[in-house]
Amino acid sequence: MQPIMLKGHERPITMVKYNRDGDLIITCAKDTIPNLWRADTGERIGTFHGHGGAVRACDISFDSSRLLTAAADNKVILWEMESGREIFSFQHPAPVLSCSLAEGDKQFASCTNKFMTIPAQIFIWNIAANEDEMSPLPILNINISDAQVHGVRWTSLNKKVLAYDAGGSISFYNPDNGELLESHQVHKKQIKDVQFNREKTLLISASVDMNAVVSDASTMKEVKRFETDRPVNAAAFSPIKEHVFMGGGQDAQSVTTTSGKSGKFETRMFHLVYQEEFGRVKGHFGPINTLAICPDGRSFVSGGEDGYCRLHHLDQEYFDFYKEEDEADRVAEAKKK
Repeated sequence: MQPIMLKGHERPITMVKYNRDGDLIITCAKDTIPNLWRADTGERIGTFHGHGGAVRACDISFDSSRLLTAAADNKVILWEMESGREIFSFQHPAPVLSCSLAEGDKQFASCTNKFMTIPAQIFIWNIAANEDEMSPLPILNINISDAQVHGVRWTSLNKKVLAYDAGGSISFYNPDNGELLESHQVHKKQIKDVQFNREKTLLISASVDMNAVVSDASTMKEVKRFETDRPVNAAAFSPIKEHVFMGGGQDAQSVTTTSGKSGKFETRMFHLVYQEEFGRVKGHFGPINTLAICPDGRSFVSGGEDGYCRLHHLDQEYFDFYKEEDEADRVAEAKKK
């Protein structure tokens, strides 16, 4: 499995993301310029110029016509994907850590941490079809007084806004009035990433407490816990197999005194049900900060503290692995029906 190096950034990678069709990849880093790539060849298509600070997160519209990016310059920018043109800039009172488009692409959520006297906040914004109708003001501000929020996601059908924080909790808010609906202590330390499976029935959370936890998205009951020997910065579900991919490694502050081998900077592959580790992919020279799996399940991309993105097209050997078990599962399921 020879990787394709996406060499477009000079600073640590903060987020990588495929579009819904799986033919495009967006990469974000602390160098202020998001990059757009072809997912099959790794060819860079273009860049998005407009941010004045580290770009922390991104999201792509359902039809891949628009891109949303959140950055430390206190802005979330909405872009036209085809041309790279800035459509609108949403100003925030503090550096923005995360952004997430709602289903239907008519709203998005963003979050900021405590900044001087300004508390940590979650914002809900409207997105108009016509840029002349865009509003510079959010439709909802949710003040978070007792937590440092690090990311936001929308649950299925936009019923709730999920927020994960530095204390290891995952909380759910009403996007209509900002009411805190429920909060769950999932980890002991900071949660670095939360991703849903394709149906949004499960979510996986990655934490610096060296655990990745799979939870039921509706009840937040723990389904599986993967205990590792390193901080987990990113975790994702395969859309076609019962597999999870995880990446992380020793914290970035100690990387300069640690070799790649002892720093444990591999992408690790586990079976979701059996919890067996069946593969590792090496290559990064620093902690893996972000992971994304293609919607067709045939490739994945990782981004690291070393400033590199590595695009891997999975070999046939991967798809043959657990083939007998997968077939047995299908037969058992057919018998139940």
